[in-house]
Amino acid sequence: MGKNAVVFHGTGGRPDVCWYPWLGRRLTERGYAVEIPHYPGLNVEPVEDFLPKVLAAHRFDEQTVLVGHSGGAALLLALLEHLEVRVAQAVLVAGYSTPPNSYEEPVLQKAYDWAAIRSHVRDLYVINSRQDPYGCDDRQGRAIFERLGGTQIVRDDGHFGDYDQPYDTFPLLDRLID
Repeated sequence: MGKNAVVFHGTGGRPDVCWYPWLGRRLTERGYAVEIPHYPGLNVEPVEDFLPKVLAAHRFDEQTVLVGHSGGAALLLALLEHLEVRVAQAVLVAGYSTPPNSYEEPVLQKAYDWAAIRSHVRDLYVINSRQDPYGCDDRQGRAIFERLGGTQIVRDDGHFGDYDQPYDTFPLLDRLID
């Protein structure tokens, strides 16, 4: 089967923005089968309706690496909770588990089974900035880290890419992923 990686964009995002294409190329060069799907329904459809589509669309096994940015990182919490396998790694970039601002957040579950999430990932990284324009900051990351453990990384890199924040490469991610 081999190593595979799935990179989930954030709310309103696309596979061709930010560091997603760069990371996809880097992982492909390292022997990963990489998917960077486009999910316009992410954080638009309620997670209970959206999640089954994501679970059915991808292969998850002990060699899978999951990367999520912003709303895609929030999606990873629900995804990890509902997997039936333990994946190799999950990296939550600008992730959150409670509403980070005043916008609707249909990607969030009302509650999480934190023990189930932790049992479904070998290595977990939570990366947030101290200053994030959407509230996906280090406090959000700390709340996730306190429930799941893993490794928390705090930076000063805003939202790690956005319409007004070019962020075409993300070397830290390339170093963190086995």
